[in-house]
Amino acid sequence: MDKPFPAGPRHILTYAETWRGGGVERVQLRLARGWIAAGWRVTLVLGDPEGPLASEAPDGLEILPLGSGGMLPLMRLLPDIVAERRPDVIFCPGNHYTGAAAWLRLRLGRTCPPIVAKVSNALGRPDQRFAVAWAYRRWLALHHRFVSRLVAMTPAMADEAADAMRIPRGAIAIIPNPPVLPIPGATPPVLPGGRFILGVGRLAPQKRWDRLIAAVPKLADRDLSVVILGEGDARAALTAQIAALGLGHRVHLPGHSADPLPTIARAVAVVLVSDFEGVPSVLREALSLGTPVVTTGSSVAVREIVTGPDLGTVLAAGDEAGLIAAIDHWGAPGQPRPAPVPQPGEGAADEYLRLFESVIG
Repeated sequence: MDKPFPAGPRHILTYAETWRGGGVERVQLRLARGWIAAGWRVTLVLGDPEGPLASEAPDGLEILPLGSGGMLPLMRLLPDIVAERRPDVIFCPGNHYTGAAAWLRLRLGRTCPPIVAKVSNALGRPDQRFAVAWAYRRWLALHHRFVSRLVAMTPAMADEAADAMRIPRGAIAIIPNPPVLPIPGATPPVLPGGRFILGVGRLAPQKRWDRLIAAVPKLADRDLSVVILGEGDARAALTAQIAALGLGHRVHLPGHSADPLPTIARAVAVVLVSDFEGVPSVLREALSLGTPVVTTGSSVAVREIVTGPDLGTVLAAGDEAGLIAAIDHWGAPGQPRPAPVPQPGEGAADEYLRLFESVIG
């Protein structure tokens, strides 16, 4: 990497609620690894330090554990920590965390360091009722008042953010997430024998794994299993659904996987049935390994990833018949797999550092 940065370590402060296994926090740790390697100091204010992502924390990361998860403790303590530590820049890792960024700006005023925030999830939320959706749109329109620079992961997401947040399109940086790399020595999940369809993501209502489970009895290949890697609050409901449908022998929930890449490579196809997403990294990971995907159009970025029918199938969120037909198509024995598509974002950490330097200056 070029060395356009001044001598002496700059200081980035970022924050998270938990290490229970969210994609936003995984990306945050990958970026932190790159920033530390470039000689920057990185502090992570962390609500709950327990969880599977603890093993992915890079050497040199300064961790300030708060002892409990949740946004309220984080928001209450963050301004005092920032005032004491005096970082050069604040990195807000995703939409979920911009409330803390707004509170930080309000509390610290002119003494608040510049805040760089990443758009990590869809800004259009089909799960919201009218009143909530109206309030959410109003909230998004306020972001230009407390965010110094905004980062989107694809051009389509930048267009969406410019419209929703009333930020000039040219003021939004486009930086892909750094690619997921294999983790040597990671414990593999327990997998069924034979062929399987794979889902990867939190067990959360947003992901709508119930749709995938409901499709299993209607698949043409009765020997095709389903594996869903991830953990979350919806486990009990999904387990009950699997039992009610008598699918305990075909649907498997082995939990969080530190390195899902070998499992993705083995899968017949990767299926994503979410209501909404940001830029689904699992689609990029699957296609980089030549594994086809079946996905809902859960984000404006999906069509930027699945660019043709040779890579996979894009469906409407509630298209049950289309979901079954797509899995039957890609799950048919002998179905050709797509040519691998390289993941972008190799230099993402350095691109962020150049952006940080510009807002610090």
